[in-house]
Amino acid sequence: MIYFDKVCKIYPNSVALEDITFTVEPGEFVSIVGQSGAGKTTLLKMILAEDVPTSGNLYFDSMDIHKVSKSKLPSFRRRIGSVFQDFRLLPNKTAYENIAFTMEASGRSDEEIRSDIPHVLELVGLGEKVFSFPSQLSGGERQRLAIARAIINQPDLLIVDEPTGNLDPISAAEIIEIFKKINEIGTTIILTTHNKKVIDDLGRRVLTLEKGRLIRDDKTGKYAL
Repeated sequence: MIYFDKVCKIYPNSVALEDITFTVEPGEFVSIVGQSGAGKTTLLKMILAEDVPTSGNLYFDSMDIHKVSKSKLPSFRRRIGSVFQDFRLLPNKTAYENIAFTMEASGRSDEEIRSDIPHVLELVGLGEKVFSFPSQLSGGERQRLAIARAIINQPDLLIVDEPTGNLDPISAAEIIEIFKKINEIGTTIILTTHNKKVIDDLGRRVLTLEKGRLIRDDKTGKYAL
C-alpha cells in the first residue's frame, strides 16, 4: 500500500504539491493525469525517495519512505521498478546485457540471470531480440526492453512515467497491453500520461492533478482535463 498523507512540496519559486492525500492499494492500476507543471513528476520522485516533502508523510506499506536510512535506500528501491519515456537503456549493451546489468546490481546469481532473462523477454514480445542493441530496435521495442528490465527483479510497484510519449498509436496500445498483463499478475502500477486514449481505453482509476492539488479521484475514470 502507498499512502500520501497531506504531502506538500514547496520550491523557492513555486508550489509543486499542495495537501496531497490518497491511497493506492496493492495490485491497483492507477493513472495520474495533469497538464505540464501539475506536479506529476514531483509526485513520482516522492515515491522513489528522490525528493522529500516540505511537509506531510508518504508511506510504502507501514514504512515512512522519507525516514528510510541511506544504507537501506537501495533495498527499498529494489521493490520499485521504473519505466520512462526516454527508455534510459545502455546503448553499448545488448538487450540481454541491459537486463543482466540490473540483475547483477541486485545481487542475482549467474544461474538466475541465464534462467530469467529469456522468460521476461518472451513476456514483452522480444524473445528473438536477445542479442540486439538498442540502436537496432524500434521505439516500441526499446520501450518493451525497458519494461523487461524494470520487472526482472519482480518489484512490488511499477512506476511508469509517460511511457507512450515517443511511440506511434499501435506501439502505444501494445505497450499498454503489456502493462495490463503485468498488473494482472499482481504488480501495482502507477502511470502518468498525457495520452487521452490510453486513459480512456484503460478504464481504471484516474487521479487528476491541477497546479499541485489533487482535484479528482475517479475509480473508473476517463481523461477529464
